[in-house]
Amino acid sequence: MSPHPVAETVASLMPRAKAELTELVAFRSVADFEQYPRSESEAAANWVADALRTEGFQDVALLDTPDGTQSVYGYLPGPEGAPTVLLYAHYDVQPPLDEVGWATPPFELTERNGRWYGRGSADCKGGIVMHLLALRALKANGGVPVHVKLIAEGSEEQGTGGLERYAEAHPDLLRADTIVVGDAGNFRVGLPTVTATLRGMTLVRVRIDTLAGNLHSGQFGGAAPDALAALVRVLDSLRAEDGSTTVEGLAADGVWDGLQYAEDDFRKDARVLDGVGLIGRGSVADRIWARPAVTVLGIDCPPVVGATPSVQASARALISLRVPPGMDAAEATKALRAHLESHTPWGARVTTEQTGQGQAFRADTTSPAYEAMAAALSEAYDGEKMQASGMGGSIPLCNTLAALYPEAEILLIGLSEPEAQIHAVNESVSPEELERMSVAEALFLQRYATS
Repeated sequence: MSPHPVAETVASLMPRAKAELTELVAFRSVADFEQYPRSESEAAANWVADALRTEGFQDVALLDTPDGTQSVYGYLPGPEGAPTVLLYAHYDVQPPLDEVGWATPPFELTERNGRWYGRGSADCKGGIVMHLLALRALKANGGVPVHVKLIAEGSEEQGTGGLERYAEAHPDLLRADTIVVGDAGNFRVGLPTVTATLRGMTLVRVRIDTLAGNLHSGQFGGAAPDALAALVRVLDSLRAEDGSTTVEGLAADGVWDGLQYAEDDFRKDARVLDGVGLIGRGSVADRIWARPAVTVLGIDCPPVVGATPSVQASARALISLRVPPGMDAAEATKALRAHLESHTPWGARVTTEQTGQGQAFRADTTSPAYEAMAAALSEAYDGEKMQASGMGGSIPLCNTLAALYPEAEILLIGLSEPEAQIHAVNESVSPEELERMSVAEALFLQRYATS
């Protein structure tokens, strides 16, 4: 059986896709403007805007969102009477973390062992390239059969809600019959997967103060209240002995009844060291898709190198709490802050501040659009049946779009399969996944136009 013409076109476009992803990855577009230059994000936004104009998009605009970042919008008209599809991705990325830990520079796309490495290669600059590939393939094979709106967000990784608030203030801008979010990924390379649920999230910064200033640990240690020790106690209270999250007021007994995640596979994907046990209870799928999970993202305290023998007067930490569908993120935030405050020992002064929040999401996988996507994915993946899984991460915009457009069907696909190691050092994308998912998206748009 000869390849579908769309697949042949996408295959011929892959060298161009690699060159474009190389250009995109080179932008240090981290939307934390205290640590990274705003100019890098602005340059990435302009790159996306120029790419849309080149593809014939109209009304291309850089939208100034309320959180101080920019999202890129464009509209590509289709045949009269055709449905409208919104394609989503984001061009902002996570910080590279320890650049020394990267085998190759994080902001230089590098091919190694059949994968392309670089920050944002999968999450989610690769998603932008995926959308462009799909549209180019359609234009080369009879034209794009739907009206297309494309939005590339500039602060998804920060959780600051800029695009959500902009969409709420301009409710007609992103209105569509179906929304394809290109920020998820297959359960495993070669296994076509749609993401049925996303956990919500909240970010809380906690600070503990005990003294007017640091003290000599020899002269005052043993009686002077140590703020760092108090913080350690507070953070430890967030987990049970087995590592389960224990935030007072939050249920932690959810059960996932869909695709399961074998423990051996999870250990390999998570790169758990030999002899180290997993945390929590229940199935792996229960723990990562159906229950809340707390993570200490960072602690401000003196580093080991250069530390002095001092009792610390203050200490602070940034805490992430992921919450499953059915659990309100705002209520979870309140519970987390109350827990931190009530578990602070010794009468120490404690302050908490919410710095980000997004609601969980559950898709309707029985909709006609999912039937079209199942057929498209199966064709792109040589007959493999589409699977539906959860995702532990958050895409806050999904709930906003679902509330604004309750009749719209929302599908989540993408390039962030486990080997991609998104948010970690040595993030990468599989070019084969990029090629096949681009084919699948193009075939989906063809099928959806006639469904």
